[in-house]
Amino acid sequence: MNIILLGPPGAGKGTQARTLVEERAMEQLSTGDMLRAAKDSGTEMGNRVADVMARGELVTDEIVIGLIEERLAGDRPEGGFIFDGFPRTLAQADALGELLRRRGETLDAVISMQVEDEALVRRVSGRFTCGNCGEVYHDETRPTSEEGVCDHCGSTDLRRRADDNAESLKQRLLEYYKKTSPLIGYYYARDELSSVDGLGEIAAVSSAISSILDKA
Repeated sequence: MNIILLGPPGAGKGTQARTLVEERAMEQLSTGDMLRAAKDSGTEMGNRVADVMARGELVTDEIVIGLIEERLAGDRPEGGFIFDGFPRTLAQADALGELLRRRGETLDAVISMQVEDEALVRRVSGRFTCGNCGEVYHDETRPTSEEGVCDHCGSTDLRRRADDNAESLKQRLLEYYKKTSPLIGYYYARDELSSVDGLGEIAAVSSAISSILDKA
């Protein structure tokens, strides 16, 4: 399957993507990770990425789509792909759709994780992650069992993003509503959109997403 998880920052997309990777043998295609890997790869595309980043410029949609196309052409994971951080704009959504059509593939599900803004502020302000395995925690709703130690891998490298605060989140939400939220209408009009309540317990949200994928 090829799926997209949509939602504002802090909605829980990363947490649910990791669950899908573990339970359904899917691969999370993070454009950020792909760009960092490409920059150091020495390939023609990687050299283009390195050159753009060295000049301090934004990587173009063409380059990101090129990286995604390279990965889709490689060995396919048993469960398929989760697009993470892409598409962010209507132009990127069109480009991804065209890429999949060229390859004879389909977009099997687009899942919108809905969370109210006030709840997002509370969620993001208390969030921290494991720098080793990426597991996500929260001061109130999901603290570590042992203070300062990751439950998942035992690492003590627990981190908070510098922009995980109310003021920074408001700016990130503004960018999301301006550029990314129109994708909800875009995929709804194409009859490809499903929605889940992102405020539920992690297991409940996972179950709702699983039901959507089973039907797809």
